[in-house]
Amino acid sequence: MTTPALPPLDPTIIEALSHITTATLTTVLLKKGLRNVWMRGPAPIKTGMPRLIGRAFTLRFVPAREDLATPESWANPISTRSAIEAMPAGSIAVVDSMGVRDAGIFGDILCARMAKRQVVALVTDGVVRDLSGVLQSGLPVWCAGTASPPSVAGLTFVDWQQPVGCGGVAVFPNDVVVLDDDGAVLIPQNILDDIVKSAQAQEQLERWIMSEVAKGAVLPGLYPPNADNLARYKKAMETGK
Repeated sequence: MTTPALPPLDPTIIEALSHITTATLTTVLLKKGLRNVWMRGPAPIKTGMPRLIGRAFTLRFVPAREDLATPESWANPISTRSAIEAMPAGSIAVVDSMGVRDAGIFGDILCARMAKRQVVALVTDGVVRDLSGVLQSGLPVWCAGTASPPSVAGLTFVDWQQPVGCGGVAVFPNDVVVLDDDGAVLIPQNILDDIVKSAQAQEQLERWIMSEVAKGAVLPGLYPPNADNLARYKKAMETGK
């Protein structure tokens, strides 16, 4: 299978998004009419990881079918192993596991290979196995938990780099994914620049609001700001006070 190359993500976009929370992004996306961008289920497998950004490299599982979901299938041309070898550095693997939580899609060896290929992170609405080894692999993982059985115990891998649904969110290859302690948020590729600019403005406004809260300001009219407070905010940005 020939996989289309992922266009590199502009380093200035990565730098900008590294300072914007997923909470802010969901607010900005909501204002643009996109309500369903936070993936249900994926959570960081450990605390203390930095905010991560990358283009989505998608993988898809369907329910297990006994003639297809076998250990022998791992050697097929269409397999998770082949998909991993197609993942470019800087991408985030987004895996549609249909929310299945009793079959681990990846374990320590696969995660170690992804880390070696400089994949940014793994995101799935399913679970992983070999927890200790996955943690040792160094690959950041957002998932719905862990389970001992292998993927073929409950899932059949079918494809990669196709539109998928992960945690109830439609994810297309090349979309941008942002990860932090609150979870995984998708930014559609076609509105990326607009969302980044709006999110930067929102973060700046919220920093000013926080400074006003610290001074004892009341919330009504401040958050969200009314016309008077918006005028005060703009003046503060102009004067630096």
